[in-house]
Amino acid sequence: MPDRYAVIGHPIGHSQSPLIHGLFARALGHDMVYEAIDGGPDEASFRQALARFRAAGGRGLNVTLPFKQAALAVADEASDEARRAGAANTLGFEGGRVAAHNTDGIGLVRDLEANLDQPLAGRSILLLGAGGATRGVLLPLARAGAARIVIANRGADKAQALAAELAPHAGRCALAGGGYAALAREAAFDLVINATSASLAGAAPAVPASSFGAGTLAYDMMYGRGLTPFLRLAQQAGCTRLADGVGMLVEQAAESFAWWRGVRPDTRAALDWLAVPLT
Repeated sequence: MPDRYAVIGHPIGHSQSPLIHGLFARALGHDMVYEAIDGGPDEASFRQALARFRAAGGRGLNVTLPFKQAALAVADEASDEARRAGAANTLGFEGGRVAAHNTDGIGLVRDLEANLDQPLAGRSILLLGAGGATRGVLLPLARAGAARIVIANRGADKAQALAAELAPHAGRCALAGGGYAALAREAAFDLVINATSASLAGAAPAVPASSFGAGTLAYDMMYGRGLTPFLRLAQQAGCTRLADGVGMLVEQAAESFAWWRGVRPDTRAALDWLAVPLT
């Protein structure tokens, strides 16, 4: 029987993960299947779906919204990346135990540096949002050598609390947090990352045009068909370097695959397959 893996979330019909992992498996000759599972509307239904998948012989799960925090809660052991993020996007099942990992930050750093030629050492970064997506990528960005990371959120208190919590683990990177209004006092950033879910609702976070400079890379962790509302906002502010989250999706999937299977697949075919012009 082929090894069984899946992605679980709600909703899940839009997920590209089965296509990506199918490409990885075929390229490496691995005998495995990968499917999408709707985890239902709440944590109880997620746990039930997880139990059914394990009982049927499942080897590992990718976890997407809204269950990343619940995934960490069910784990018997967790990587440092998952514990610091307070969330897991990858689960592995072995010997009756559940192991949790978070590959989001690793995938984002890989996409920025290897695919988009955006070195992070010494850079200033604006992270929009103070939820699970930001928690998952903040420390990997800091450890990649960023000089300063500012977290901006509708609720300034939440951003400030997150910066204070993770600052002791950020090495030499300076962390700060606040509300969107405070960004008017900041200079343009080298990199602006939208880690909010605003794009899913057809909206953009309230980022002032001054946050974008001539050389700024605007990066939306969401992805879709063409420009997201955030990327359109950045473009209207004069930003010419735009990227969505497809590359992060592929690179974090490759990290999950390597964690499960012991070998990291080449990502170029998946990146080429999923690329959509940002117009």
